[in-house]
Amino acid sequence: MKLLKLSIPAAAMAVMGVLAGSAMAADTIKIGEINHYKRMAAFANPYKQGIELGLEEINAAGGVLGKPLEFIFRDDQGKPGEAVKIAEELMTREGAVMLTGTILSHVGLAISSYAGKKKHLYLASEPLADALVWEKGNKYTFRLRTSTFMQASMLAEAAAKSPAKKYATIAPNYAYGKDAVAAFKKALLKLRPDVEFVTEQWPALFKIDAGAEVQAIERAKPDAIYNVTFGGDLAKFVREGTTRGLFEGRKVYGLLTGEPEYLDPLKDEAPEGWIVTGYPWYDFKSGPNKIFVDAYMAKFNERPGIGSLVGYMTAQSVAAGISAAGSTETEALVKAFEGLKISTPVGEIMFRKQDHQSTMGAFVGTTALRDGKGVIVNWVYKKGEDYLPSDEEVKMLRSAAK
Repeated sequence: MKLLKLSIPAAAMAVMGVLAGSAMAADTIKIGEINHYKRMAAFANPYKQGIELGLEEINAAGGVLGKPLEFIFRDDQGKPGEAVKIAEELMTREGAVMLTGTILSHVGLAISSYAGKKKHLYLASEPLADALVWEKGNKYTFRLRTSTFMQASMLAEAAAKSPAKKYATIAPNYAYGKDAVAAFKKALLKLRPDVEFVTEQWPALFKIDAGAEVQAIERAKPDAIYNVTFGGDLAKFVREGTTRGLFEGRKVYGLLTGEPEYLDPLKDEAPEGWIVTGYPWYDFKSGPNKIFVDAYMAKFNERPGIGSLVGYMTAQSVAAGISAAGSTETEALVKAFEGLKISTPVGEIMFRKQDHQSTMGAFVGTTALRDGKGVIVNWVYKKGEDYLPSDEEVKMLRSAAK
């Protein structure tokens, strides 16, 4: 049998095809996206879908700087070391121009530290630890999502209107939980110096002994409770607290509790009457929020979560930053992101120059049951810029990062 020999013209065409394919691959603007897609699939996948919806719209409109925008998705298994390793690979081997992502705060802090040392831009999409933009902030890290300080301050504002004087807190024992309790205490004591915190409970993340925690809080006899647990920990805490009557006659303030990712799994066990931050996707009647929800549901045939919104706004922010920079060079991007304004489903937001925190706000409302499912009612959207520290406070906080 004779071997088939490729003619010279055909060979040349084949080489040209390979080169054209490489050029096409290089002719996209790549973003390195790192998240906990397997470990926290229920939260990370809606976020990923939000990015995909944003990319579809951006690229249909011509992309960025005349090129398609591409996100390279990588799973870090929820491990800081793995996340840093992936970040290095994305920036040095995959040709990414910047990094985005992470939900867990300790992972976000690890990537932020890496970005600061290597001088790569990192848009921390979801991690909530305030150290990201304050005590451990750096020139190359920006944070999109409404900060812990901002959301805790919103709940403290509501708590200050209650006659309750004795408070109990419960939060996961890691960076985000610590920040969330500290922020709430600071904000509430400023508004109500007469308030007393009678107990603080610190269960290990995703390893809560809900029965023991409920007993400890009950022994302290608080008038109100500030809850920061989420995911499976929240479900266990709600179930044990309801069974043992912990919430009866007490005001409960829940950070993130009203978000669909955390409220939906509770089904008809969802608590009623808690004042929480959340995402009332089911109540939008018109405007940019409604347009986003409709587009998301049409594409994925499922309801959006807060992660979906943050993912969508991540794609928007990246596209707007690169367009404003007119370049994918890191220093140009950093300069463009400082003071960058973007029109989003929740209105215009800005990345502040003084601390790189965005002014994305949050929805605050009261939990209720509707058709056997948890929702938030009587909600209002609070603008983020109204709940951020002053420039003087930021200077003090950021000084620790230098």
